[in-house]
Amino acid sequence: MSKPDSTVTVAANFLRTIIRDDLESGKHQSIVTRFPPEPNGYLHIGHAKSICLNFGMAEEFGGVCHLRFDDTNPAKEDLEYVESIKDDVRWLGFQWDGEVRYASDYFDQLHEWAVYLIEQGKAYVCDLSPEQAREYRGSLTEPGKNSPFRERSVAENLDLFARMKAGEFADGARALRAKIDMASPNMNLRDPILYRIRHAHHHQTGDKWCIYPSYDFTHGQSDAIELITHSMCTLEFEDHRPLYEWFLEQLPVPAHPRQYEFARLNLNYTITSKRKLKLLVDEGHVNGWNDPRMSTISGFRRRGYTPASIRNFCDMIGVNRAGGIVDMGMLEFCIREDLDANASRAMCVLNPIKVVITNYPEGQVEQLELPRHPKQDMGTRTLPFSRELYIDASDYEEEPPKGFKRLVPGGEVRLRGSYVIRADEAIRDADGNIIELRCSYDENTLGKNPEGRKVKGVIHWVPAAESVECEVRLYDRLFKTANPDKNEDGSDAESFLDNINPNSLTVLTGCRAEPSLASAEVGQGFQFEREGYFCLDSEDSSADHLVFNRTVTLRDSWGQ
Repeated sequence: MSKPDSTVTVAANFLRTIIRDDLESGKHQSIVTRFPPEPNGYLHIGHAKSICLNFGMAEEFGGVCHLRFDDTNPAKEDLEYVESIKDDVRWLGFQWDGEVRYASDYFDQLHEWAVYLIEQGKAYVCDLSPEQAREYRGSLTEPGKNSPFRERSVAENLDLFARMKAGEFADGARALRAKIDMASPNMNLRDPILYRIRHAHHHQTGDKWCIYPSYDFTHGQSDAIELITHSMCTLEFEDHRPLYEWFLEQLPVPAHPRQYEFARLNLNYTITSKRKLKLLVDEGHVNGWNDPRMSTISGFRRRGYTPASIRNFCDMIGVNRAGGIVDMGMLEFCIREDLDANASRAMCVLNPIKVVITNYPEGQVEQLELPRHPKQDMGTRTLPFSRELYIDASDYEEEPPKGFKRLVPGGEVRLRGSYVIRADEAIRDADGNIIELRCSYDENTLGKNPEGRKVKGVIHWVPAAESVECEVRLYDRLFKTANPDKNEDGSDAESFLDNINPNSLTVLTGCRAEPSLASAEVGQGFQFEREGYFCLDSEDSSADHLVFNRTVTLRDSWGQ
């Protein structure tokens, strides 16, 4: 995997210091990390930070990283999500150690440990309904109270738990809970649930189980089974750490991993809640999980972001516990930096108007060689030049604004990599709209600028006959406010859906691209000169219908 771009500043990472100290002190001979996503949705940019951290630290210090799916809730999980997550990790440039792991691989062991806790008098079967259990739990200002079923005998608890496993009871009728402290100031220690009854088919274990362990009971023990040394997760799990450690202390686990928390990634003009992302998809506000406007990794990939740009972004923001909001412009800066250095140049006219060069010989075609990149050695591409071509309609103004350096009546511009032309006449339709320009060219201006000739403007163009028609999709930010949960005046929005940007997608048809773009490949980035960075759409494009997505505009506003 390539290292971060040398132009990108790597920010502080306090976990790097911890890992280095643990290795130097001999606390660990090597490190083992894990990335444990839930297969209940597609990964988003926040997960990319966690992926880069867990896999990146393992790689940097010569350790290994496991990919383990936390598949404890089959009602919300799907194999589609499993496969998409594996694709995302691989696309970012990482490879997990060994086979893909699942929390469900450990269901038998977890069940044994649940029985062990019952036998030790540290777990009991509770008959409270979910509503009653919430009432008994108390609040942040009031202690909870013990369940009336808390003092059941070990024998009765073992019998009821076995019958739960056998499927005798309905969903929600009973739950297995840890016996800790209902008066604890930490709500997570108030007799948390270990197992729930769920008669649901599981994508890995089929119908073997009708009871499923909770995340809190599964997470630490799975880490212990896999001999994880550094269990890194976001700050919302900080209050869960005492419970994580309580389970490890009570059970005969093979190792005692340590949990560390870091601030999650919060990006403005973006949401990273799986529930909200799923709502956008389910209600049709976007065209699927990989819509280029989505904050999902697959959405960024389809839009034309590169693995290197996202890894560089994660290095720039660093790893700390302070949190804060990261400017979307920072991510856009990273993709511009990567594509500026590595994307081939091409020309595409988004709003074409025909130009006829009246003094150019009819039937003559010149094959012009243009570099694919102004600084990198990427070879050349061929552009046919003849009597008829297309330029962008915005590059001609009869009443130009101040500072306009493009084509005007009687004025001259240089066509990129070609000749200087002069606008002689504008042809209009019956409604007065300009539909064609008649121009003349200077045959002595190909590839050079004669002394005394001053032409300020350079515009892009494509040949009329050989250019290929295409569709271009211009993407903007999905939300019109920096915080989608807030209105533009700062008040709370009734719904984040109210702040969807109605102009987040503009579809342009009838665009004309230079011939070399007919062989564009999915995943290949291009700079359309003067228009931005683009890529071929992976879903809707075909040999007969080219569709290009704008990855990002040319202008970089971050840090200005």
